[in-house]
Amino acid sequence: MTSVVTGFAVIVVIIGVGYVLGRTELLGPAGPMVLTRLAFWVASPALMFHTVAEADLGVIVAEPLIATGGSVVIVAAVFALAGLWRRWSVSYSTLGVLCSCLVNAGNLGIPIAAYVLGDATLVAPILLMQTVVIVPVALTVLDLAGQGSSTPVWRRFLTPLQSPITVASLAGVVVAATGVTVPGPIMEPFILVGAISIPSVLMVFGISLRGSTWPGRGPDRRPLALAVVLKTLVHPAVAYLLGLALGLSARELLAVVVLSALPTAQNALTFAMRYGQAQTLVREAVLVTTVLSLPVLVLVTALLR
Repeated sequence: MTSVVTGFAVIVVIIGVGYVLGRTELLGPAGPMVLTRLAFWVASPALMFHTVAEADLGVIVAEPLIATGGSVVIVAAVFALAGLWRRWSVSYSTLGVLCSCLVNAGNLGIPIAAYVLGDATLVAPILLMQTVVIVPVALTVLDLAGQGSSTPVWRRFLTPLQSPITVASLAGVVVAATGVTVPGPIMEPFILVGAISIPSVLMVFGISLRGSTWPGRGPDRRPLALAVVLKTLVHPAVAYLLGLALGLSARELLAVVVLSALPTAQNALTFAMRYGQAQTLVREAVLVTTVLSLPVLVLVTALLR
């Protein structure tokens, strides 16, 4: 249990640093956008490239990932259908879907996998799925939604290549699939620059909290409630049921449910700020799911360990 609390404490401290930066306006009015662009265009692509390039792609077809992936599809479909019914915009619904299914697999998932589950590599499948599938698809939809009907069809097919995160992830897949070993002097800059990504995103989140109202009081309260329920309760519950159906071992089932119960990834806020859509919804979803996921994770670990 201590490792879970420690993981959250690290996140809270870095977010707190961002909040202080926002309160003091030390970075100036352009600070948050500069950090967002740094994370989106430079740091996150570097992080994704070296993460995927050094990963074992064989984990993609593992049964635990089927349970996790199935739960992602279900919760994403629920929010998407709600968006269609309520006639929310495509961009708004897409970011809401990310709030519902994109888990904090990096800065929180890795330490929890290492200290709670005893194996940091257990987070690799969900991290790869999000990097190679979920995020590129979401960014493609967001790009297409902002292009308008006048965009040539041929250019729309190139939309995925307009995202540096997608390009870096695909490059990492190529390296991992071919078995090429990237020399240390070449890979080290990617590792060093990629290390900026997570703290940058967390500090941007902290800065965005300055002057914000109590979560759930604005026009986004219903989409927020839906996203929080899906992420905090439905996602791990569906993963548990799918894991049982697939006959996973007790250890695999614990890993699947714990990773599915992680809060919304802060990267979702980077995307919201990058595209100028649903920023309040995403910020509040990250905050609320992070707070609520701690007792859920403790309960899940106590019941399934």
